[in-house]
Amino acid sequence: MARRSQKYAAGIAIAFTMVLAATAQGPSSTAIARDDWPVKGLSAPGEIIVDHWGVAHIYAASQRDAFFLQGYNAARDRLWQIDLWRKRGLGLLSKSFGPAYVEQDRAARLFLYRGDMEAEWNAYAPDARASAEAFAAGVNAYVAEVKGGAKPLPVEFGLTKSAPEEWKAEDIVRIRSHALVSNVTSEVARAQVACAAGVEADELRRWLDPVGHKRVVPPGLDPCDVPASVLDDYVLGTKQVEFTALLPQQRAERDRHAELAAVMEAQLHEGSNNWVVSPTKTETGRPIVANDPHRQLGVPSLRYVVGLHAPGMNLIGAGEPALPGVSLGHNDDIAFGITIFAMDQEDLYVYETNPTKPDSYRYKGKWEPMRVVNEMIEVKGEAPREISLKFTRHGPVLSQDNAKRRAFAMRSVWFEPGVAGYFGATRLTHAKTWADFKHASYAWGAPPLNLVYGDVKGNVGWAASGRTPVRKTWDGLLPVPGDGRYEWQGFFAKDMLPSVLNPEEGFFATANEYNLPAGYPAEERKVAFEWTDPSRANRIKEVLRADPKVSLLDSMRLQTDAVSPQARRLVKVLQSVPTPTGQADLARALELLKPWDGHESVDSAAAAIYETWAVKHLGQALVKRVSPTAAQALIGGGHLEAIVSYLEKPDSRLSATDRNAVLTESLTAALAELRQRLGPDMSTWTWGRLHTAKWEPAIAAIANPELKAQMTVGPLATPGSSSTPRAQTYRPSDFGVTAGASVRFVFDVGAWDNSVFINTPGQSADPKSALYRNLFPLWAEGGYAPLPFSRDAVERAAQRVITVKPAN
Repeated sequence: MARRSQKYAAGIAIAFTMVLAATAQGPSSTAIARDDWPVKGLSAPGEIIVDHWGVAHIYAASQRDAFFLQGYNAARDRLWQIDLWRKRGLGLLSKSFGPAYVEQDRAARLFLYRGDMEAEWNAYAPDARASAEAFAAGVNAYVAEVKGGAKPLPVEFGLTKSAPEEWKAEDIVRIRSHALVSNVTSEVARAQVACAAGVEADELRRWLDPVGHKRVVPPGLDPCDVPASVLDDYVLGTKQVEFTALLPQQRAERDRHAELAAVMEAQLHEGSNNWVVSPTKTETGRPIVANDPHRQLGVPSLRYVVGLHAPGMNLIGAGEPALPGVSLGHNDDIAFGITIFAMDQEDLYVYETNPTKPDSYRYKGKWEPMRVVNEMIEVKGEAPREISLKFTRHGPVLSQDNAKRRAFAMRSVWFEPGVAGYFGATRLTHAKTWADFKHASYAWGAPPLNLVYGDVKGNVGWAASGRTPVRKTWDGLLPVPGDGRYEWQGFFAKDMLPSVLNPEEGFFATANEYNLPAGYPAEERKVAFEWTDPSRANRIKEVLRADPKVSLLDSMRLQTDAVSPQARRLVKVLQSVPTPTGQADLARALELLKPWDGHESVDSAAAAIYETWAVKHLGQALVKRVSPTAAQALIGGGHLEAIVSYLEKPDSRLSATDRNAVLTESLTAALAELRQRLGPDMSTWTWGRLHTAKWEPAIAAIANPELKAQMTVGPLATPGSSSTPRAQTYRPSDFGVTAGASVRFVFDVGAWDNSVFINTPGQSADPKSALYRNLFPLWAEGGYAPLPFSRDAVERAAQRVITVKPAN
């Protein structure tokens, strides 16, 4: 009891320090700014209370007005971001930015939902359409005020000589390419390796789970039919908008293998952590729900934290700012969190085309015509361009080679009703019970998620969710012939994906790892075989198991924990390497690494050595030793989980002597790189000197130096790596942080005002705003800000109150 009391007191003290630090990041004045705004389209008066940390708490007289004000407020804080989201997703960039974007627009339109809109709306919550209509109307109300001069035009529109556009509700759900699905990129990479050296050579490129799953080329597929360029439209249509296209430059030669590798690397690290802890295992006797979704980081923040309050609805959390509601958060009764569940939701089909009619393909012994859709692309400063989009029965045609009589199309859950990214969260807005939560999980489309749950009655749980294709004759790891032999046999029925209510262990944690339970028919159901390495998940479970009573502070610390079990495993392999004579730097590096505990702190020299070695040099050295020569360039440095697992249990291709040679040669190369980057004195090397977060928006490419500096955030040193709970993925070229926790939440279920959060770098997208970068130092330091929920707590935290009323 004494230990628990001391721990609780320490937690209160540290949490209070965090609040003080968070307050220090906000505006220094304690005076509340007040505004009165007339708003056309609003039905009744309401309020937008902005707290010290930039969170907007919306109070409305009806749920319709709440979603209207959410759209209005999203435009107030993030107009350029959400306008660009819409234009990029719908293929409308050329209209605003000119002919350099015609190809990206054409590619983006391949991935729109083109099915029945009634079926689409009916796939979500009963009020989903109304919420989208209200949200779009709110965005449009603010856009009208900007165009009328009542509100400022964000600086980015001036830089591009463009203007924001009006929205339709259907825009929100027709855009599919923002949702995270997989694994078509890996299918193509695997086909390239299989063509070069046989499919077995793929073992070091990508680890598979469950262990022992055998890679097999589907009958009828010649992997050499799949060119590296086959996904050009996919990469182009799903990429973020770059403004270097508006600058004069010479066109560089494309390296498609490098492009595909970059896309796969980004997809691999778009993960997350979440966990729920039962009341029997928490200090408060209430459930704890913790969540930190990992995505590509930058400015403005990918996610926006918002509170929505109206009769029959109290909701707070985070979502992408262009969507109504929140995708993770809590209402009065339940809290819910998300991580990616690595389900395979897409396939590449290879077709034989008709020699005389190349827009026809062989299907079940007959020639079937492609569907051709002709559309016009408006182009700024030029005449509209007509484009032709082709579709097979499986999906959009991504590539066609008439000389070889081959065409390639992608089937994806994107094109099914009810699969707009994160829009399935509309069913969680009013959920009150586990049954409500499970109903939402059954209907969830994309991205596929580990949904975690905690309620005010003390229940906690987990449910895997997502539209899951049924593949009876193949595993989805390689492209397949599109001749009718490889068809999806519908989708999983209810309860074919696993779930747990009130786990015996007292908690449930996920981190994108292979987490199908023992006894689940993984090989039969073929949910997926490509998962994130288990390092983060193992560390989270290790810490939670060791803690008899988990506090809110414990969960905050765990979200920012920088210990890597994967590093520990590799360091254990390193123990067999003898200390060399006559190589002082190598000997010193081994002295640092061998006793190292895998803690990747900013002041750690061992972390700097380990990451440079393991991520940049070790894989290349091992692949060169054991992989076929023809596949080495395609495999590159391999998948670190596959590399570590192989080194732990090498086969006959790698003797103990050879293994030590791989380890020392690659470590020597890493030390040479570090001497160039950090200087010859190893005592000055630290991970924080390499691993920094510095971001600028894409538009900064065309900004003047003063504005570019104003838009840029960082640099700040950050701990961790992709294998620690504090996930901080980086560019190997310069170690700059590219992905990690877009937001962090720890919810005290039932005592909601005790909950905390952090966004980064801030809630506002205006570089002149005090709320543009105010949260960035806290995020980098592992700090948090309060997340008030009750009206009293919100009013105590208020920094600005915007009273809104219907315009005459």
